Amino acid sequence: MKLRAIIESIGLIGPGLADWPRAAEVLAGRAPWTHARTELPPAAGLPSAERRRAAPVVKTALAVGHEAVAASGRDGATLATVFAASGGDGQNCHAICEMLAGDDRQISPTRFHNSVHNAAAGYWSIAARSRATSNVLCAHDGSFAAGLLESLCQIVVDGVPSLLIAYETDYPEPLHTVRPIADAFGVALVLAPASDDDADAQVPANALACIEVKLTDAPVTTLASPELEALRAENPAARGLPLLEAIAAGRAASVVIDYLPETRVRIDVTPAGTHAERSR
Repeated sequence: MKLRAIIESIGLIGPGLADWPRAAEVLAGRAPWTHARTELPPAAGLPSAERRRAAPVVKTALAVGHEAVAASGRDGATLATVFAASGGDGQNCHAICEMLAGDDRQISPTRFHNSVHNAAAGYWSIAARSRATSNVLCAHDGSFAAGLLESLCQIVVDGVPSLLIAYETDYPEPLHTVRPIADAFGVALVLAPASDDDADAQVPANALACIEVKLTDAPVTTLASPELEALRAENPAARGLPLLEAIAAGRAASVVIDYLPETRVRIDVTPAGTHAERSR
């Protein structure tokens, strides 16, 4: 079984990267990257009470999810979703730990329900009015690859499009010492089934690329920019940057991203408007 899919659209937010169009210019080398703290927009689509309570991890996931869905032209309520993050809400976890270490150990229900790993998925279901299938997973630094594999398996087996949302936010001290993620980063991909009937099939011009994924023991692909490479290495959600760089440049490429300690994921990228290779 080949794990293949069309990437229809992308949403992205991160340090100095406000959205996918501007991030694509940076990744393709057409614009310089200026480091700045990630500016998270309000959590769109939520009722006012939930919007006020939305933590950075929820804002990150919703920002990229909404961007990718809007660019695809699909109805977010109908898309199956996969959420991937190496941890949950680090800032909320820090606040709970502080309360448990103090005299007043009465944790509010809001803090408790925001502490679970599927909180972002729950808020997305409200914001997008979605009742579609949703999976939430984590695989430490390989979480982006794990989420991508899960989405592709759904697409190949069920024959339906999928929305992958990978996201991370920073941890305050003392958690930051053991999990040094400095800032929020999120990426979302709208993925659709790729036809396997015609060996000469062309990647749709209105899509971004076709990808085929397989496991490998080859070394991880790094980025030429020292600053962007530091971001890739630091933030688990940013481990997908080599894939995004190839898409932004509009070039065919084979990139390798982190997954398990002894196993990585190879992604063969075919840009839009060209013929997908099926013989690899």
